[in-house]
Amino acid sequence: MSSTTLVSGRGTSAGGLDAVLDRANRAQSVLQRFFERTAAPTLQVALGLVFLVFGFLKLFPGVSPVEGLVTRTWESLTFGIVGAPWAMVATATLEVFVGLTFVTGVFVRVGLAALAVTFVGIFSPLVFFAGELFTAAGPTLTAQYILKDVVLVGAAMVIAAKALKRSIDR
Repeated sequence: MSSTTLVSGRGTSAGGLDAVLDRANRAQSVLQRFFERTAAPTLQVALGLVFLVFGFLKLFPGVSPVEGLVTRTWESLTFGIVGAPWAMVATATLEVFVGLTFVTGVFVRVGLAALAVTFVGIFSPLVFFAGELFTAAGPTLTAQYILKDVVLVGAAMVIAAKALKRSIDR
């Protein structure tokens, strides 16, 4: 039987090392199956909670820290047709709806479509207000707040990949 020297200087047989590696591989396989089963649903609920909570905050004037940004964005997107109170109500409704679809798992595909619309609004300030969001010193805190939403896009893509696996039935 061959022998191998470990970093500690102790020797072990190749058979013993193979047994340890086999156990490690089995444990890794169990973890991999667990993550494969639970990752997408966990991500869906987590993303749903984010939209549910942040959308809910927008229902109360002065509570959401992005109220000014949301209203300015809606005014830009709608050429001034949608003003402050309606902008907040529309955004809140859209976000709460997305959150509810993701948390409950009901109408997820419709929620994904609504989320796509929401992402247009989320990223629009980067175009409309780029001069205010990026300074010589780098992105402002508001720009960073918006840019981190790229992670939400990635999460939505994982949820969409899972939701769109199933065929559309009656």
